[in-house]
Amino acid sequence: MPVRADFPGVLELLTHAVESVGGAEREGQVQMADAVGRAIRTGEHLAVQAGTGTGKSLAYLVPAIRHAVEKEKTVVVSTATIALQRQLVDRDLPRLAKALKKPLGRTPTFAILKGRRNYLCLHRLDSGAPDDPEDQQLFDPFAVSRMGKEVTRLREWSSDTETGDRDELVPGVTDQAWRQVSVTARECLGVAKCPIGTVCFAEKARAEAGRADVVVTNHALLAIDALQGYQVLPEHDLVIIDEAHDLVDRVTSVATGELTSAMVAVAARRCGKLIDADIADSLLESGDGLALLLDDLPSGRMDELPRPLTGALPAIRDAAHHCIKALGSDRKEDLDGATARKLARSLLDEVHDTAVRLLEAFDQDQAHQRDVVWLANDQFSNNPRPPALKVAPLGVAGLLRERVFNLNTTVLTSATLTLGGNFDTMARQWGLPPGQAKVVKAEGTATDKAPPADTDDKDGPKWTGLDVGSPFDHKRNGILYLAKHLPPPGRDGLAKSTMDELAELIEAAGGRTLGLFSSMRAAKQAAEAMRERLEHPILCQGDDSTSLLVRKFSDDPRTCLFGTLTLWQGVDVPGPSLQLVVVDRIPFPRPDDPVSSARQRAVEARGGNGFLTVAATHAALLLAQGTGRLHRSVSDRGVVAVLDSRLANARYGGFLRASLPPFWPTMDPQVARDALRRLDAAAPA
Repeated sequence: MPVRADFPGVLELLTHAVESVGGAEREGQVQMADAVGRAIRTGEHLAVQAGTGTGKSLAYLVPAIRHAVEKEKTVVVSTATIALQRQLVDRDLPRLAKALKKPLGRTPTFAILKGRRNYLCLHRLDSGAPDDPEDQQLFDPFAVSRMGKEVTRLREWSSDTETGDRDELVPGVTDQAWRQVSVTARECLGVAKCPIGTVCFAEKARAEAGRADVVVTNHALLAIDALQGYQVLPEHDLVIIDEAHDLVDRVTSVATGELTSAMVAVAARRCGKLIDADIADSLLESGDGLALLLDDLPSGRMDELPRPLTGALPAIRDAAHHCIKALGSDRKEDLDGATARKLARSLLDEVHDTAVRLLEAFDQDQAHQRDVVWLANDQFSNNPRPPALKVAPLGVAGLLRERVFNLNTTVLTSATLTLGGNFDTMARQWGLPPGQAKVVKAEGTATDKAPPADTDDKDGPKWTGLDVGSPFDHKRNGILYLAKHLPPPGRDGLAKSTMDELAELIEAAGGRTLGLFSSMRAAKQAAEAMRERLEHPILCQGDDSTSLLVRKFSDDPRTCLFGTLTLWQGVDVPGPSLQLVVVDRIPFPRPDDPVSSARQRAVEARGGNGFLTVAATHAALLLAQGTGRLHRSVSDRGVVAVLDSRLANARYGGFLRASLPPFWPTMDPQVARDALRRLDAAAPA
């Protein structure tokens, strides 16, 4: 389609959009919008670090919408969290569509698209879920009763909902209940065969997405689109990945396989009435054998295939293959028969393919392994599950390069992308060659140097890194206090000296404290100790729903909130209720975490620094996210206190500190406490 001679430019549209929504244009926002527009024109990929308050959603949506309307192409915007999806679909895009209608000549359109399992399946609701023992054997009578009530509620909701989207059901239901009324892509009959295909919620969402200028989705569906051999997302030539710091973990999660004895039993039961009983019984027996073996094996990472599994996994693989062969291809049959065959085939394929993948994971030496295998055994946890063999990729860089960067112009953005002061680390995880980046540093940012050249990847995708900084004056409004004098954290919980330091800081702040802990055990220990020593209310994650706890914390400036991972990334409390962020220890991954430990070992097997590449990178990302909780508006002031002396004393401390916002640093506890007292005195009563 020829370009209109009078088609407005990106910056002209941005100015118009900002004025229309009643905002103020920001330097970082303008820089980012201009860079996104340039990436769209040149086809070069772009990574943008844009601090909180930059207005980055408008900075990428305006040039994306312009491109979609001008070229009549669909743009995909991917996020990690439901909260950001809702912000884009419920607030940002409707306002922009209205604001840009006149300059673009028509109203831009948008849609949200999720995986099929997120939508109610009317056929499943009508025909009923299969009688799977996997669900029944894990339920106590109370859970069964609760699930029945939830399914009844879902039936009533199906008559009212226009979208069938699970996220619109408030309050929600358990995963077990939702599985009774939904299907995976593998289990779906397909719109042509399904008797209710013409009113299918998932198909309606896909059709709407296919007509939209902008499609908002999540990293999981983006990964599925890359992993599967068929198209999930509409045709597009531009992908914008917001919350890009979470991309690798989300893709890894989607690419992780699982095999349990219950899965094998369900697969055998589903196909039992469709094929020769002896063939199905063979699969069932192999699953029973797996159950006995897994009960006796230790949990954790498997560096070698345990001898008992050298017979069990091939038996399951071969038995599943025989069942698939006996089941045959799709045939003309009644609807019930087609449904039963589809459900059986989908699970048989999963059992067979996972068994194959588990066996192939041990074919290579450590330096060349692609997958890590471990046994997860949660039978004695608060949420018990039977033992499960799991297999996950050691890296997803190759997948992202081949199936995302090589196919579409891609923009990646987040408030935390420059770990250690540059884009090097994240680029390697994504599959982009660091040496090919032209890194642009905006004034006042933490980015202090371009990543070193990678001479082994000269032909990789071309991209640019841009750090547009933040509208917040971190050095003037924030202090980074490093408790250099404290002993390094141990394995026996928080030391008395650490507890004393925590109490003194909270007292100086007058409450107003978000405590970010590396484990729930540490958070609860600190909460109990502070409740005994201080008069300020102390909330702890797990006392109530996280959203309610955050609301209570925000409403009462004297309240403190302690918690773990969810709070590191999910708390947005501007104003005087939050003036002190405390981190108990550097959030390295657990030494027994199978994926991170295997990735670390693989790097070392290739001659690299596994600790810095994997463990320190993981910690840097979380530290950057956690310390970023302090400044959520331009008027916020306060102190970030890290009670782990290794951040000040260890050799890797410089890398971690370079990943944080550029706060004013101090190692003097009196300086930190005096600043907190002044802020407390100046805060509104």
